Amino acid sequence: MSQAVQAQTVAQQLAALGADGVQLDLPQLLKYQHHTYVLDLAPQQVIQSKLAGSYLARSKGRGMEFDEVRHYQLGDDVRTIDWRVTARTGKVHTKLFREEKERPVFVLTDLSPSMHFGSVLLTKAVQASHLAALVGWHARERGDKFGGILFNGQQIRELKPASRSVSVLRYLQQLIDLNNKPVAPELQSIGLADAVGQLRRLVRPGSLVYVISDFSALDANVMRHLQSMRMHNEIRLCQISDPLELQIPATASGQLALQTNAAVLQLDLTPAALKQRYAVQQQQQQTERIQFWRSLGLRHMQISNASSLRSQLVAIQQPTLAQAHSAPVNTSGTVHGQ
Repeated sequence: MSQAVQAQTVAQQLAALGADGVQLDLPQLLKYQHHTYVLDLAPQQVIQSKLAGSYLARSKGRGMEFDEVRHYQLGDDVRTIDWRVTARTGKVHTKLFREEKERPVFVLTDLSPSMHFGSVLLTKAVQASHLAALVGWHARERGDKFGGILFNGQQIRELKPASRSVSVLRYLQQLIDLNNKPVAPELQSIGLADAVGQLRRLVRPGSLVYVISDFSALDANVMRHLQSMRMHNEIRLCQISDPLELQIPATASGQLALQTNAAVLQLDLTPAALKQRYAVQQQQQQTERIQFWRSLGLRHMQISNASSLRSQLVAIQQPTLAQAHSAPVNTSGTVHGQ
């Protein structure tokens, strides 16, 4: 595919998203209230909170929603005995119900300097904001309270959970504000561990927690906070990645300047062996990270900033249909960054 065709394709995708790939505005985030069907917020684990509410938990108990009938066991409430089934089978059966729970939804969105990079379509920060908006609209649609944490490397903004559209709109406005005023890397003073630590203090037991980041600053403190929250909440990690972080395009050549704390290094991108080693190393690192998260019971989803969020989530839910209509991801193009 020629560069002209690639540029035209990217322009068409940006037009469909109503975005320029770098800046955020309210209209492009409002669109996601019409695409909540591509995301599933249903509980994937037993909720351990005792909060009352209108959310049907997977745990069994005495509530408003009938679930099933099973054999009576010692200690069951005699008031729940199903006398019709008992009379028909000759054995005592009891009714079980779905407990109604309140499950607030919290989202941590990373807008730190490393997120303001994109080699194809969107910066990672813009894609992360799109996902946060989608989660917020879906929470509102389900009647869940919504809140969370946002940080840009210099400040953390905390939004306590609230119901109705106002809570989502408040979060979206903070996304726009922080994304459109990026912080230079040398001015960064707040890391992912600080943000996750504050989220840990904000989250209520029995909540659904989304952490949206590239996890470039993942360390032992981040994992400690996640493990602690995991004891009483469902955690979903959403890693935003760029194609250039996974592999160097085969067509790449020439010298690349790398700025470090000590000096500027020159890297020759031409050798194929270098590209192969880089791809293997990145894949191995990502595999080890995912295996570690799974060992802790943390759900993980990887989202690329090189294509629309909606198309990727549809592919996750309907892999067969998506494969039939998907095209190879473009790994070259205009680079957005600070």
